[in-house]
Amino acid sequence: MQEEQEELKLKLAEYQSEHQALDNIIERALDSDTPVNLLHVQQLKKKKLWLKDMIQKMESALIDDIIA
Repeated sequence: MQEEQEELKLKLAEYQSEHQALDNIIERALDSDTPVNLLHVQQLKKKKLWLKDMIQKMESALIDDIIA
């Protein structure tokens, strides 16, 4: 049980880091003066949203484990 929690915490940190990196990439792309590939930005936003959902599920699972 403890090992599962540690793995979940590691994956959570990885997803949070990736989510922040995508946020920075999207922000830089939209703020730059160069033309933007909107399809690529849309794909990045979808991945960011998926990561956000996964982060919320993992946080919820960790909280449920702590309460139980």
